[in-house]
Amino acid sequence: MNNFVTDAINLKSYNLSEADKIIVMYSKEKGLIRGVAKGVKKPKSKLGARMDLLVANKLMLYKGKNMDTICQAEALNTFHKIRQNMDKIFYSMYISEVVNNFGVEEDPCSKEVYELLYKALEKISNAENKVEILLSVLKFQLKMMQISGFGIELECCLCCCEPIKDEKMFFSDKMGGIICAHCNENFGYKTVMHHKIREFLNALLQFDFDYQSEYEKLANEKVCVVCFELLKKYIQLHSTKKFHSTDILQEV
Repeated sequence: MNNFVTDAINLKSYNLSEADKIIVMYSKEKGLIRGVAKGVKKPKSKLGARMDLLVANKLMLYKGKNMDTICQAEALNTFHKIRQNMDKIFYSMYISEVVNNFGVEEDPCSKEVYELLYKALEKISNAENKVEILLSVLKFQLKMMQISGFGIELECCLCCCEPIKDEKMFFSDKMGGIICAHCNENFGYKTVMHHKIREFLNALLQFDFDYQSEYEKLANEKVCVVCFELLKKYIQLHSTKKFHSTDILQEV
């Protein structure tokens, strides 16, 4: 049979014709997929709002030679509260772009990535303030990079491999982790990482997405923004594709 069913979250869309669009999605079973939504721009389209960005659907697709066709879509979660807040919109756009840039077709980690993106969007949608939004984004950044093979080392110096405790340390976005002050004499990295920031990030990385550590309870917007910018720079450096959402975030 040429039809297949999968859960997928809409990431991007392109106009194909006067009535049709190409939808880029991340699916639970197949990683990144693209499908033609025929007639979706018509007022009475059977697909309609289910093809909007940042909507999770259960889809039936027809496998074509060059491009799959979306036959049916049942909305699983529209994350509707995201559309009520500009911060939620921008940060959701950002994490969906991370998935688009690091996700691959037939991804062996597709279930893990899909569930991480779904959980992050759900948390952002239901967040009551900017700190809660940022905490969800930080968890997503750390865990997505770990899944993608770019996990950040936050325990030991990347050069001498010795554990770093409460002493001064530096962060290297090129190397992907922390460097002790002694080893950094040979590198000259400028980004100082306080041990409390390291512990905060480590807690976000190690604990389950739903778990709220003591570090999260104490976090404020300033700390979260500093951590977001640090991870954003790291992710951009290791992405083979250019980010566009970050230009908008810079203005927020």
